[in-house]
Amino acid sequence: MDSLIPNSDHRALIFLSLTLLLLIGVYLGIGALLRHFGKNPRYLLPSQTVKKVAWPLVFILFSLLIRLPALRTLIGLEDYATAFRKGSSLIFIFGFTWLIIKLLNIVKRLLLVRFDKDESDNLKARKVYTQFTILERIAIFLVVLLGIGAALMSFESIREIGVSLFASAGVAGIIVGFSAQKLIATVIAGVQIALTQPIRLDDVVIVEGEWGRIEEITLTYVIVRIWDKRCLVLPTTYFIENPFQNWTRSTTDLLGTVFLYTDYNVPFNAMREALQRIVKESEEWNGEVANIQVTDSRAGYVEIRATVSADDSGKAWSLRVLVREKLIEFLQQNYPESISHSRILLTQTEAGFKTKRNRV
Repeated sequence: MDSLIPNSDHRALIFLSLTLLLLIGVYLGIGALLRHFGKNPRYLLPSQTVKKVAWPLVFILFSLLIRLPALRTLIGLEDYATAFRKGSSLIFIFGFTWLIIKLLNIVKRLLLVRFDKDESDNLKARKVYTQFTILERIAIFLVVLLGIGAALMSFESIREIGVSLFASAGVAGIIVGFSAQKLIATVIAGVQIALTQPIRLDDVVIVEGEWGRIEEITLTYVIVRIWDKRCLVLPTTYFIENPFQNWTRSTTDLLGTVFLYTDYNVPFNAMREALQRIVKESEEWNGEVANIQVTDSRAGYVEIRATVSADDSGKAWSLRVLVREKLIEFLQQNYPESISHSRILLTQTEAGFKTKRNRV
């Protein structure tokens, strides 16, 4: 790994210093150019960008400094050149890996700055956030894996062991593949979710009979926040292998339905007029759909479905609850005989009266 580090002489240090000065000059030049056109250079990079990359750069510069022979001579440790060289390589790999991870996060924030998940119509924002979040974690996993591999390969003994075991690596790979097939399938499912997006962050779903929102998506598991604040943790393979409901897959607009079971003498037109009054007084209704239909009729009752529309799942839930309550109040106050009830029919026979109960 010594080849990854520039030569530790004075010319390398001067070259490094000039490179840093050049980068600072470019940044200042871009800032001056932005000021000339009336832009604020403070927003050239996301907030706290310098703080995020400061420590990784400190580790990289420190690794280069401890390789200088003049420094070892100054502190009287010139006899430990090999140890300093190995330590410098490890510190450089650590700092460089850390810097790449921080830069990935900065690039992600720059790309997502135009998208707001808190908007009412946030479908595109949730789609982009889901893709970049999962892809960022994949990239971080690969960067860390490469960093660990580079650190291990800096030791000659480990490198020789790797060469000697190369012949048996195929068999070992097959064994590891069989033992870790579940993990591999889960990771591949996470990548598939990032690309095909059957679910996105903040999607409203029904899984395992529970209503909730997608709160977090990782490479191996998905967290669904249930309406009563419980967390349902599912493997990513669940959303590839099992059917589930996604209420906000293609749009945030939703139709809410309310079912009522009433007597046959219920006045349908009066209920339709009552529904129109209810939704017009509600802030959750988006003004598109509000109707009542008779969807079924049985021997003892009539099934009535009220359908209303809202801009998102939260408003649709609140609107459904309101419509159900107000329609029941409307029937109680104006048409109590239309509420489901039991009838008792009396028929006269020679032996007396015969009763027959009919549940309505």
